[in-house]
Amino acid sequence: MSQGAKSDSLQLIVPDWPAPVTIGALSTTRVGGVSQAPFGRFNLGDHVDDDPEHVQTNRQLLQAALDPGVRCQWLRQVHGTRVARLTRPSPVQEADAAVTGVPGIACLVMTADCLPVLFCNRQGTRVAAAHAGWRGLVDGVLESTLETLAVPANDLICWLGPAIGPRAFEVGNEVRQQFCRQQAEAETAFVRHDRARDTWLADLYQLARLRLVAAGVGAIYGGDTCTFAEPERFFSYRRDGQTGRMASLVWIKP
Repeated sequence: MSQGAKSDSLQLIVPDWPAPVTIGALSTTRVGGVSQAPFGRFNLGDHVDDDPEHVQTNRQLLQAALDPGVRCQWLRQVHGTRVARLTRPSPVQEADAAVTGVPGIACLVMTADCLPVLFCNRQGTRVAAAHAGWRGLVDGVLESTLETLAVPANDLICWLGPAIGPRAFEVGNEVRQQFCRQQAEAETAFVRHDRARDTWLADLYQLARLRLVAAGVGAIYGGDTCTFAEPERFFSYRRDGQTGRMASLVWIKP
């Protein structure tokens, strides 16, 4: 994973993946922007009680960092599996993933520990973004996204963006059991943490990889950061409670 150029003091991450030249993608950090504590500084979430004017300014800064003619499609995320099909810029939709084949529309998801997953096909004609926390993963948000993309799985490239890492994501045994009932290999993504409380450390990246591979996706990149462990760089809901949101987005260049 590499950092891209800064725009108005923003620090943006450009995915390190072999996407076609027709594809643009990035993930934001908390660096830059105008929001004040506890949302400092580059908060893009309009649902976390930040000053709406600050959020709007931050979104304008993000917009200015994109290719000319590209517009962000914001979602109202609910930890579900609904996938929005984007054919034109539209009002905010309730969904946790978005798919498009239209140049200039940026599929975008917001996170602050949950896993953002970006997709494109090798021809550069279809893209998608999915918000995959553990609930979305176990309920099938990635599989729903793949179905909506309607592209052969072996023709896809995906990137796992910044999420909580395997040394910080403590979950109860009921979470582990839900994954393992669906996929035996999911056992490899859990390490016992506290036997008395029956808790485990979960590897969100590994859980996503297992499901993607099972669906036939072989070109998987990213998955090497931890939002919880880097407070100067990333928002983390698990670490801070009230906090901002980052965005991960992908688009077909106009």
